[in-house]
Amino acid sequence: MFTLLIFFKMPNSNTKSHRGHQGGQEAGRRELVSRSLQSAQHCLEDQDFGTAYAHYLLVLNLAPELKNDVRETFQFTLFKWAEELASLARIQDLFNCYEQALELFPNDEIICNSMGEHLFRMGFRDEAAGYFHKALKLNPDFADAKENFYRVANWLVERWHFIMLNDTNRNLIYQKAIEKVVRSGCRTVLDIGAGTGILSMFAKKAGAPCVYACELSKTMYELACDVVAANNMEGEIKLLPIKSLDIEIPKHIPERVSLVVTETVDAGLFGEGIVESLIHAWEHLLLQPKPKNQDIGPEDYGQVIPAGANVFGMAVECKEIRRHHRVGVQEVACVHLAETVEFCSPTRASVNSEETIEPYTTEKLSRVPGGYMPLTEPFQAMTVDFNNLEELKSLATRKPCKISISVTQGGVLDAIVVWFVLQLDDEHSLSTSPSEETCWEQAVYPVQGLPDYSVKPGDTVMMEVCCQDCYLRIQKISVLTSEYGMDIERENTLSSGNEAELCSALASLQTTSTLDGMGQECMLESTEIALLNNVPYHECFNAAIGKVLSSLIPTRESLSMDVDGHNREMNFEKSQNKNSSYTTHDPLYVLDVSEGFSILPIIAGKLGPVKAYSSVEKEQHQIALNIISEANHFPKETLEFWLSHLEDESVMLRRPKSDKLWSIIILDVIETSGLIQQEVMEKAAISRCLLHSGGKIFPQYVVMYGMLVESQSLVLESAVQGTEPTLGFNIAPFINQFKVPVRVFLDLATLPCVPLSKPTELLRLDLMNPYLNSSSREVKVQVSKSGHVTAIPFWYHIHLYEDIYLDTSSDSSHWKQAAVVLDKPIQVQLGDELVLNIQHYKSNVSITVKQ
Repeated sequence: MFTLLIFFKMPNSNTKSHRGHQGGQEAGRRELVSRSLQSAQHCLEDQDFGTAYAHYLLVLNLAPELKNDVRETFQFTLFKWAEELASLARIQDLFNCYEQALELFPNDEIICNSMGEHLFRMGFRDEAAGYFHKALKLNPDFADAKENFYRVANWLVERWHFIMLNDTNRNLIYQKAIEKVVRSGCRTVLDIGAGTGILSMFAKKAGAPCVYACELSKTMYELACDVVAANNMEGEIKLLPIKSLDIEIPKHIPERVSLVVTETVDAGLFGEGIVESLIHAWEHLLLQPKPKNQDIGPEDYGQVIPAGANVFGMAVECKEIRRHHRVGVQEVACVHLAETVEFCSPTRASVNSEETIEPYTTEKLSRVPGGYMPLTEPFQAMTVDFNNLEELKSLATRKPCKISISVTQGGVLDAIVVWFVLQLDDEHSLSTSPSEETCWEQAVYPVQGLPDYSVKPGDTVMMEVCCQDCYLRIQKISVLTSEYGMDIERENTLSSGNEAELCSALASLQTTSTLDGMGQECMLESTEIALLNNVPYHECFNAAIGKVLSSLIPTRESLSMDVDGHNREMNFEKSQNKNSSYTTHDPLYVLDVSEGFSILPIIAGKLGPVKAYSSVEKEQHQIALNIISEANHFPKETLEFWLSHLEDESVMLRRPKSDKLWSIIILDVIETSGLIQQEVMEKAAISRCLLHSGGKIFPQYVVMYGMLVESQSLVLESAVQGTEPTLGFNIAPFINQFKVPVRVFLDLATLPCVPLSKPTELLRLDLMNPYLNSSSREVKVQVSKSGHVTAIPFWYHIHLYEDIYLDTSSDSSHWKQAAVVLDKPIQVQLGDELVLNIQHYKSNVSITVKQ
């Protein structure tokens, strides 16, 4: 138990008081305040935070002069009471407490930030952003609020907004298409999914008398209001904070409009709901389409920009896509992955899932590490006319279109890549092709579930294309080999040949299918599959765990353990035959609390007399690990699932048993995004208290490396660059409020940049010896090439044990890299020296250039 001492200054008791009734009131007030403070202190000692909070409210209302004296203790009490209320799901009471606290301390950045954290956890991201923003205005150097605001900014204003607004060509083509139809006589315009309002402003500038715009996101709606006002169009564009499906006539707009403009399309064209919103618009918001063979003006009929789209696809080989969607190894660090477990990524699981899961991932193919190789010529997968209501309504109900495409280049079939050409009108179009310089990424449909992925010229790739659940789906991908000469150009059927030839052809048909009843399908995130494919990662852990265990096992000479990197597998039978000590000594306890699917506990179990605990949560992951354990002849008691031993899952780090400590605790230190995990140093502090003598935390320490680069790409992806790319409209100052200084999920190997220095050590974080850590340091970096420093990419060496470490920038790494993007470029010359100021606070690292 702890005691919080509260020091405060009561009014001088020797001061003369007013006579009579007033003097009695003052004495009573002071007596009540004093008693309430004492009661609050006792409640805190008893951890009765709710009652303590009530006492402090009374004190602060009766004696406002004590605010500065009790501020910190009041904050502590509020936060503890709020945690209890949150755990009891008393959400309204929680928010009432914060409102009361902010009435007393309206300019307290710590309370504002804490309120924002609760709102963010409950999904109120717009409201949370407001409190984080206010906390930062009150204290621009408040690290917690800064990190929280950056985190919520990524949710509220997605990074593609910056990239698209910086795409001058995209903006110009949209402007020309809108100008053309408005100047031909179109009078009323509705912008669906307005974002910053740039398309609405194009319409207004072109001369449209009536412009309406709707935007569902509260943050983007408010941003658009500011942008429209700053461009002197506040009274000329009516902004609605609702989705288009909720617009009613005449409640929201007075009449049907003659033009809808929108760019609610994603890399897979339909993923942002353009089909649903346009069906509703044609039925409720747009004038009727132009009748055929009638010459009427644009003001008298409805139309949409974009008018339509042509969807294209291509089969490709790409190792980077492959390693994120197919497990390509059968054995990892002497652990055999059972054939009865088939791992798949969410894109495959989406086919049979009851939930609506996006059936594709996205990549900018021009920047994929290792590149890609086309296996077929591009083919047209679908066309859609956004000005045809019946066609839009039939998209979701029509039968899938069967497509067959010939293989022109031998290789490994890894994915079908899809892009589209957006036809704004009969004159203007935008292409998202991987060969174009565009802000768009491409949709990637990974191929999974085939017995053999190799193809050769003359083979045929077959698939079905449809629009289902508002997504473009490429499904039932199959390959027909060319030996049999079967003509399947349009249908996935065989129409010629004798019976024997037909059977042979059917045998050669490789079709994506689910496992039979004996198999176990296990869905992993793409990063988890990349981790499972990361052989050096598992070999390094195998070596490090083996060395630690060999130093802890008392009779290690009796155990057949080789930790020199060649054969680290424990031969249990041999060790038990040579010496019975294996069965008589207590096992060593290993805990893996790394996030997601991990086979490290099984690796540890093969290296000695170990009781290994996995922290995986999902039932199918636990089933898969049990199957792999059995396939490797593990005793059932060797592997257990840690969460089943915890009464409170939020308290992950605790003893294995009341009288036992851990030999190894494995922590996740680096996120796959390239950032340091939240609260990792706090977890390390707890872990150190749970290790027995000689026990280790993995990793033991982490070294961050970085270098100076010049990269225009990072600049354009991080902030809107003035008014030039937005064609003179003043948007940058408003959306740039939501820029973040760090870009994540980067591939440094393919990042368009010019290195201006060699890699330099920036920071060392020691999890075993925290006294070696420094919260602030300056690093001198020698400039090796003249240029303009725009960013500082960084990555890590994760040191497990002695000289065994992992490099998060390696080709096999499942981690991505990150970069700090400077507010302004810094011109440097060869031989210059730049001083970087590295600040480390909790799990957050900031890098600034000292001028």
